[in-house]
Amino acid sequence: MRCDHRDQIKLDLPGDDAKQDAVCEACQDIGGTWVHLRMCMTCGKIGCCDDSPNRHARAHAETDGHPIITSYEVGERWRYCFIDNKLV
Repeated sequence: MRCDHRDQIKLDLPGDDAKQDAVCEACQDIGGTWVHLRMCMTCGKIGCCDDSPNRHARAHAETDGHPIITSYEVGERWRYCFIDNKLV
């Protein structure tokens, strides 16, 4: 199955330097915690992963209609589409 949402990718994959001190601002605002961070490939919003209690990256994708994320963890370089449930 092919991902038809690649046209929504507007940003390049971030470098490891950008990821060093990143936080999930939505978690910080509510005093929450996160496991891993993800970045929206359409607008650059940083949110927490699905293993985190609040799943802010997925919530952003569903609310804003931005389906493709990338890992915001040092050493990781991949993209994932929430709609197609696959790496792209």
